[in-house]
Amino acid sequence: MKKMLLMAILLVASISFASAQEKQAKIKFDQVTQNFGEFSESNPVQECTFTFYNDGDAPLVINQAVASCGCTVPAYTKEPVMPGKSGTIKVTYNGKGKFPGHFKKSITVRTNGQPEMTRLYIEGTMTEAAQQ
Repeated sequence: MKKMLLMAILLVASISFASAQEKQAKIKFDQVTQNFGEFSESNPVQECTFTFYNDGDAPLVINQAVASCGCTVPAYTKEPVMPGKSGTIKVTYNGKGKFPGHFKKSITVRTNGQPEMTRLYIEGTMTEAAQQ
């Protein structure tokens, strides 16, 4: 009787453990840093696109993409990205009213997959506009 009870408990535990290992999304970026290089203060708006892939086996959802500064605005794929498919995060930097020189900004991306948080970086050097 004790053996039967022990076997039943082990069976229930193993079934519970197997069902707990759910499918999960995995985010993978082509690159996490974009360097704009040198650009003039007279042309202060720079844009780039980060491409990501879902390497997991469940739909990937971007919950949030937040920039470290108001001069940087991310726009991202809102619908779930199916396994094996890709999505984008478009980042716009506006240096208007900022001091010329080197900058480095971060964009924090939060997802339902692994890793749950990724940081993307943009950087560049804005040069002073030619005086006329």
